[in-house]
Amino acid sequence: MDKFTKVTGVATPLMRQNVDTDLIIRIERLVDNVTREGLGPYAFEQIRFKPDGSEDPDCIFNQAPYRDAPIILSRENFGCGSSREGAVWALKGMGIKAVIAPYFGDIFNNNCFQNGLLPVALPIHEIEQLADEMKASPGNARITVDLENCQVISPTGRTIPFQVDARRQHAMLNGLDDIALTLSRRDEIEAWQASDKSSRPWVWL
Repeated sequence: MDKFTKVTGVATPLMRQNVDTDLIIRIERLVDNVTREGLGPYAFEQIRFKPDGSEDPDCIFNQAPYRDAPIILSRENFGCGSSREGAVWALKGMGIKAVIAPYFGDIFNNNCFQNGLLPVALPIHEIEQLADEMKASPGNARITVDLENCQVISPTGRTIPFQVDARRQHAMLNGLDDIALTLSRRDEIEAWQASDKSSRPWVWL
């Protein structure tokens, strides 16, 4: 997993509630032998493309300057629905590094941290103001999401703090998923095992 320190860029204001994992990536794409790395072109395909496969110019993802934006702004309950981890893979495949919403689906939230995509929870009024600032200067506005200092910097320079679990923060700053995080404490684990074998040998028979 890549390390995440901060990202600065355009933020796409996808200002809708209940963006579920089926909207992010259709289940059919996960059973069509599409690789994890190949899911990006299919992210949000239900709104990005017309039935004939051509791009829908009314979809914000197809409009400049949002086409290659690394950040998404959204409303409540982003990533709700099924537990498919492919939703996070698809977002990463289209270049998304952080999503800012009031709250997220629980399993989606965990999947984000496991795959190096940062979910940032902010009050809806802050997100709406960020969206307004983006729309006011769409060609020039940039947002910074700074994990090291747990803050979002708006296009006008406002600093908005956010909270993240310290263990999650450490893992993302160092590019560690749960397995790598466990292995990073191998010496402590082996020391505990040796001590436990000495004090409770019958458990290890």
